[in-house]
Amino acid sequence: MNYIILISLLFSTLFSATTNAQDVIRIGSKKFTESYLLAEIMAQKIENETNLKVERKFGLGGTLICYEALKNGEIDIYPEYSGTALKTLIKTDKDLNFKQMNVSLIKNSNILFLEPFGFNNTYALAMRSEQAKKLNIKTYSDLIKFPKLRFHFSYEFIKRPDGWLALKKRYGFTPDDKAVGMEHSLSYEAIKSGDTDVIDSYSTDAKIAAFNLKVLKDDLAFFPHYFGAPLVYQNTLKSHPQLKSIINALKNKINDATMQKLNSQVEIDKISIPHVAKDFLKTLNPQLTSKTNIQNNLWKNLLIRTIEHLKLTFLSVFLAIIIGIPLGILMHRIVILRKPIMYLTGMAQTIPSIALLALMIPIFGIGFKPALIALLIYALLPIVRNTYLGLAEIPIKTIEAANGIGLRPSKRLRFVELPLAFPAILAGIKTSAVINIGTATLAAFIGAGGLGEPIITGLALNDTNLILQGAIPAALLAILIEFGLSYLETKLSWKNK
Repeated sequence: MNYIILISLLFSTLFSATTNAQDVIRIGSKKFTESYLLAEIMAQKIENETNLKVERKFGLGGTLICYEALKNGEIDIYPEYSGTALKTLIKTDKDLNFKQMNVSLIKNSNILFLEPFGFNNTYALAMRSEQAKKLNIKTYSDLIKFPKLRFHFSYEFIKRPDGWLALKKRYGFTPDDKAVGMEHSLSYEAIKSGDTDVIDSYSTDAKIAAFNLKVLKDDLAFFPHYFGAPLVYQNTLKSHPQLKSIINALKNKINDATMQKLNSQVEIDKISIPHVAKDFLKTLNPQLTSKTNIQNNLWKNLLIRTIEHLKLTFLSVFLAIIIGIPLGILMHRIVILRKPIMYLTGMAQTIPSIALLALMIPIFGIGFKPALIALLIYALLPIVRNTYLGLAEIPIKTIEAANGIGLRPSKRLRFVELPLAFPAILAGIKTSAVINIGTATLAAFIGAGGLGEPIITGLALNDTNLILQGAIPAALLAILIEFGLSYLETKLSWKNK
């Protein structure tokens, strides 16, 4: 009964606790350079011209994650593209303008586009210039003549309605023309090193010129326009009507060349995104005094992310202990429950972690809560299984001796069985904790922060140093927890002897 009360209190506290976000604007972005940049430009503009606090939810997993987060009010604004909205959000083949798209978006999702930034970042297929020249490939149709070419595309491009599958059908590529998925930022390194022949690119990508790539002509005009524009939660504009004019001041201020230059400053010149955004806003208003603190304090950021990571990991494991140990006891006591409990907890482990995180979004939104629930589910199996095994391995003579001195089942469990099973239970807790340290890095895909944040940003920017700022601390945490719990396990085992 006490367990039920404790679990109820924990979950009611978790899900009833809502942040007072009345004066906080949450800006999201996808996980590629341009989206980070546009989101940071909007964030700094709001900070400079209002007293509102801006919370950055950058590097979210992809279009549908950003869209669901915006639709559910988990974020207030993020940069999107007209062609993506048409094909993926509205799901139409009609060529609608922004006003027409807003009619559908407001009706179905309570969101709308503000004025476009001014550039068209359409999809394109690119090759190394020397290879394209050698094979005389100028258009998408020319690719059909060379079935042995290797295609590597971003995961989203392969699956989206206006991506590879539809393009393949439109141009008549054969079933042998298969594409391999990889992170968009890494595809440039692959084509540069000769590990692939054709990649998907964006027309404003800085690396097209830097890597001397040839953008092929879309001779059947398959791709629509992809005009960049802010996509906003309508309730946010009702609460903060001044935001509309502030963001709309960016209308037509970023053309194709400017966007490619901004991307280049980040990807080629390795200037930080906040600095690039600040300098751009300064060009629009030379008298601007920036309110944004863009000092990059490595150790301070590392401490904040580590605390976020530990909070997410330890709370999920703690909840798994509270739920998992009673489930393990039930498995031991009630034979008919063994297979269902083991099946359900085991089945959760078969779901890919990023898929499980994505499944949480429609129910719990983005951020800490869905990440916590997903990690809790992952942590259950080792604890449940080891609790059951620890109890099952207690010698029958020990149980008979406890019964012989008159211990009731509850007291026998408390004073005899659980202490004897504790080393096995602790081993399960150790396994869950180490697993969750690694899995928690993926929680950054849904805006939960932690040490996964620099890893995801580093992957998007192809910045090894940034990746290591998350990967090394996460690995060290896993090692420390492994050794710490192993030491505790050894000490307790010695005391039991």
